[in-house]
Amino acid sequence: MNRFVGLLAVGGALLLAAAGAIVSTVEPSFGPSTIGGVPTLEVLTKGLFAVAVLVGLWGLHTLVVGVLLRTATKRRAHDIRNVLRLVFGAVGIVALLGVLTDQWVGVLLSLGVVGFAITFALQQPLLSLLGWFYIMTKRPYGVGDRVRIGETKGDVIEVDFLVTTIWEIGGELVSTNQPSGRVVTVPNSTVLDSEVTNFGGGGSEYVWNELAIQVSYETDLDVASSVMIEEADEVIGEEMVDRIADFRERLAETPVELEVTDRPTVNIVQAESWVELRLRYVVHPRRGTRVRNELYERILERFNENPTVTSFPVSRNR
Repeated sequence: MNRFVGLLAVGGALLLAAAGAIVSTVEPSFGPSTIGGVPTLEVLTKGLFAVAVLVGLWGLHTLVVGVLLRTATKRRAHDIRNVLRLVFGAVGIVALLGVLTDQWVGVLLSLGVVGFAITFALQQPLLSLLGWFYIMTKRPYGVGDRVRIGETKGDVIEVDFLVTTIWEIGGELVSTNQPSGRVVTVPNSTVLDSEVTNFGGGGSEYVWNELAIQVSYETDLDVASSVMIEEADEVIGEEMVDRIADFRERLAETPVELEVTDRPTVNIVQAESWVELRLRYVVHPRRGTRVRNELYERILERFNENPTVTSFPVSRNR
């Protein structure tokens, strides 16, 4: 349907342009000879050409969008639409001014002078537009990513020319990595002078998480560690194997050398009055809180089933 509409618009633009060319050769024989001091036929001709430019560009935009978005993902489709809007908008402005003034070179020079003046008057918006170019080329994040930009953390809803719109998680209203319900807009210029954290960084959508549980010195650490690994294997074991394989492939494309295991592990940290067992595993950032809660409940249940082997610090109220 969009393809048909685009072709129809392009065909209509050609007809309008042809009509403008015919009108420009006609001798005036009716109506007022001028409109506002400009010959009537000249006004009519330029009007037809201007409408032809607008309709033609709209039709071409529709056709190009339809072709490029045919196999594109939602994230790529969002970026393509933004780029095409900018390109066709700029071409449309130059073409329309050129048609109306018949001074193509003068229009381009004037736009250069005006752009130079605007650079000083609108520094912040231009920095945000430059930030948008950086985001499109370097890809520090995209639509759908979970990121932290400056002090704002959340899921990217939209990346526009001037601002990035984020569905906030955490923040002032909630203490966990859950949506707060607020939508925050961040100027794109922020990416040029602030730290940007992408929770799906390194080419993988998954991140490492840790679950820490404090136990007493009397606890059998080998048994407790085994219990934690068993429960983690039960919840995310198979999924973690697949994700680590993907992580290793992407890691091999970089000069970084890291040793990664494809199963959950437990690190033991000695504290002043207890021993801390830190379960390390891979999880999708949007499932982090849910998986952590499930693991915590399952592990505590197993520990409580055998208090002679695993115990908690005496000062800890349970």
